[in-house]
Amino acid sequence: MELESLYDLLQLPKGVEPPAEEELPQGGKKKYLPPTSRKDPRFEALQKVLMEWINATLLPEHIVVRSLEEDMFDGLILHHLFQKLAALKLEAEDIALTAASQRHKLTVVLEAVNQSLQLEERQAKWSVETIFNKDLLSTLHLLVALAKRFQPDLSLPTNVQVEVITIESTKSGLKSEKLMEQLTECSTDQDQPPNDVFDELFKLAPEKVNAVKEAIVNFVNQKLDCLGLSVQNLETQFADGVILLLLIGQLEGFFLHLKEFYLTPNSPAEMLHNVTLALELLKEEGLLSCPVSPEDIVNKDAKSTLRVLYGLFCKHRQNAHRGATPQGAPN
Repeated sequence: MELESLYDLLQLPKGVEPPAEEELPQGGKKKYLPPTSRKDPRFEALQKVLMEWINATLLPEHIVVRSLEEDMFDGLILHHLFQKLAALKLEAEDIALTAASQRHKLTVVLEAVNQSLQLEERQAKWSVETIFNKDLLSTLHLLVALAKRFQPDLSLPTNVQVEVITIESTKSGLKSEKLMEQLTECSTDQDQPPNDVFDELFKLAPEKVNAVKEAIVNFVNQKLDCLGLSVQNLETQFADGVILLLLIGQLEGFFLHLKEFYLTPNSPAEMLHNVTLALELLKEEGLLSCPVSPEDIVNKDAKSTLRVLYGLFCKHRQNAHRGATPQGAPN
C-alpha cells in the first residue's frame, strides 16, 4: 500500500506517522479508530456514561477517571473497580510502578474478570496486551461487559457502533480493511422504556410545567417547614442532594448519620455522592418509576428533578388523604 493512500485511509493529521510494516509481524493485525469515529456522538456518549459510572462507584475511594484511554491501562483502576463490583479481594499489589509489575497486576485482574464473566481468554474482546497498550475499543468492550454483569440497570446508549480500520501485515505489504465494530446491543421497541408523565408534559404541554413545579414546591415546603427549611428554586436547591436527603428522611422516617453524606458539599464529587445516596434510598422504597441519573440532578436538569420528587409527592399526598403516616426506614 502506498504511504499517501494509507494517510488518507487512516485520516491521520500531518506529523503523525502511519504504522510501519516492521511494527507488525507478518500476519499481525491492528485496529485503528479514525477521528470521525472518535467524534461520533453515540461513541462519546458511551464513554461519558461509563466514566460517570466508574467515578460514582469509586467515589468512596476518592478515585476519579478522566480518560478511559489513558487511565485504565495499568490495572490500578480496574483492580479497584472489579473488587468493588464483585465484593472480593484480589491477590495483587495495590501500587505497581514498573511496566512489568503493571502488566502482572493487569493479568491478575483480567483473569478474575474473565472467570467472573465465565469467558475463556479467546472469547474475550480484550486482552492484557490490548488493554495495556491503551486500546480504547478493547477497554470499552471490557467496561460494557462489566456494567452488564454487575450493573444491568445502567442506561448505556444502545446500538453504538463505530467504523474501525484494520491493518494487516501480509507478504505483499500492509493490507487495510474498513469494518463496523459493535460496542453495545441493538435495541428493540420492547427495550425502550415508555415515556413517563414528564416526557409527555415537557413535550405536549410545556406551558403546564411551571404549575406542576409550583405544586411540588408547595408540597416540599409543607414537609420541610418543621426543619426550618424552604425551597424557592426546584432545580438549583436539589442539585447538591442535601435538601433531597433531608426530605426523604422526613417523609420516610429515615435517620441519616452525618457521616453518611456531606451536609455542606464543596465539590461536584460530594454533591454526586449525596444525590446517588438519595436515589438509592428512593429505589429501595420503590419510588423511582423511571431510571434517573444522579449526574442529571447535579447538573440541575428540571425533568430529572421533577421525576425524583414526583414519586415522593404521589406517595405522601395519597397517605395524607388517607390519614396514613410515613413508613419507617428499610433494613
